[in-house]
Amino acid sequence: MADSSFDVVSKVDKMEADNAIHQAHKELEQRYDFKGTGASIAQSGDKILMKANSEERVKAVLDVFQTKLIKRGISLKSLDAGEPFASGKEYRIEAELKDGITQENAKKINKIIRDEGPKGVKSQIQGDELRVQSKSRDDLQETIALLKGKDLEIDLQFINFR
Repeated sequence: MADSSFDVVSKVDKMEADNAIHQAHKELEQRYDFKGTGASIAQSGDKILMKANSEERVKAVLDVFQTKLIKRGISLKSLDAGEPFASGKEYRIEAELKDGITQENAKKINKIIRDEGPKGVKSQIQGDELRVQSKSRDDLQETIALLKGKDLEIDLQFINFR
């Protein structure tokens, strides 16, 4: 019998992220408590820039954006937001959506599977994802449950289960 396998990935749906940014932008324009604060959110490439005239306001902008991400089904583990910093008369927060599994995190996941996973399960790093193989599909499902139970700093998805 051929080996069964699945891939462990960490991907963000770009369309959903764009929709979350647009919804947050629309809410910032409409909400009364943001009037006259210079509050805005904009995306350029992979970076998301939030601005406001005070540190509290820019944190509130981040909170609105995080709420929109959650409603769109995007995990906050995928959002890498920096600390507020002063830039002239305004405060800014730069954020980025993490996509893909870094080598360091891939090695951590590999070690978890090797140390705590069922025997006979093999995993290998393939670029920014991880391929997990085993003869038994039950072992693979056990491995998925193991990884879901771990508190990793990245959001994991399990695809191509065959």
